[in-house]
Amino acid sequence: MNKDELVELVIKYFKKVDAGDPSYLDLFSEDVDFFFPKFGQAKGKNALVEFGNRIGSSLISIWHDIEGFQITTAGNKVIVEGQEGGVMSDGTSWPDNNVSTGRFCSVFEFKGEKISRMYVYVDPDFPSQDLERISVLSGESHA
Repeated sequence: MNKDELVELVIKYFKKVDAGDPSYLDLFSEDVDFFFPKFGQAKGKNALVEFGNRIGSSLISIWHDIEGFQITTAGNKVIVEGQEGGVMSDGTSWPDNNVSTGRFCSVFEFKGEKISRMYVYVDPDFPSQDLERISVLSGESHA
């Protein structure tokens, strides 16, 4: 597949996730290598389902600013830098665009037409509730 086709598959993934369409799984290889902070690294589509169940229990909705993505391709890899947001299960909207800006980076690697590796780099504290670290990094605390 050429780079435009790979990018098209990645965009399709984000659109399916935003729509809550479980057929996003069809875009992945059976032995996909997956990483997400605080979830860890796991292999296989079952890991994606488990991750989806876990994160889905904390979210009412999620969106990605697909039009604003910065996309880089290298061989069989597609790297996406972007912004996301949504609503937590308690009704809290994020990002707050103060501490939390919803920035993420996802790296996709392909074998043929399937995503064989997806590593997501994001602060999973979507609604900025980790006050201890926020106060240290913002300079409010002298810990």
